[in-house]
Amino acid sequence: MKVQDNQWLIPSLQKEFNTVSDMVNLYCHAHHDRQQSLCADCRQLIQYAETKLDRCPFGAEKPACKRCPIHCYKPAPKQTMKRVMRYSGPRMLLHHPIQAVQHLLKERQARPTMPPKGPSNWQLRRKKGH
Repeated sequence: MKVQDNQWLIPSLQKEFNTVSDMVNLYCHAHHDRQQSLCADCRQLIQYAETKLDRCPFGAEKPACKRCPIHCYKPAPKQTMKRVMRYSGPRMLLHHPIQAVQHLLKERQARPTMPPKGPSNWQLRRKKGH
């Protein structure tokens, strides 16, 4: 099941969201015996990731989560996402090779120290009245 594009995320965050969604899809189909749709837990994890991406203080300059100095995930979803990424990461090279390589390159970028001055994607939307 392909998660539809989010109308609120800016393109760089949408790309990150698509990668996370595809990783969760791979994991759910393998571990939760789902063929067509995702289980409720995996759908909830994708929604949680979407919210965190939308509210990321780095906005368009968001680093890979692994390299981020701000740990925004709560402990339980963080552990679940680690499991998902540990399983799906190597398999992404077979199923979604371009996304996998782009994600690996992003992980190699320098670790940022502080978010740049400016609002998150969510704060920008609120200013525009969406």
